[in-house]
Amino acid sequence: MDIEFYDVKNRKKVKVPASQVQKVKYERTTKSGSHQVRYAVKAMLDGVKLTKFVSKDMWDGLDAPMA
Repeated sequence: MDIEFYDVKNRKKVKVPASQVQKVKYERTTKSGSHQVRYAVKAMLDGVKLTKFVSKDMWDGLDAPMA
């Protein structure tokens, strides 16, 4: 399964195999005090770091290591 990222440096969409991605979870506390969690996958392709924010369902379904 390939995951599609947008390469900002080269301004085009690229596909990365799911075996080469890592899962990341960004957590923060908002100004109002609530807790916010964002789920993402990261990859490195040709020396360019790629990040894509995904839904929790997709994040849970990926069999990738945590970064």
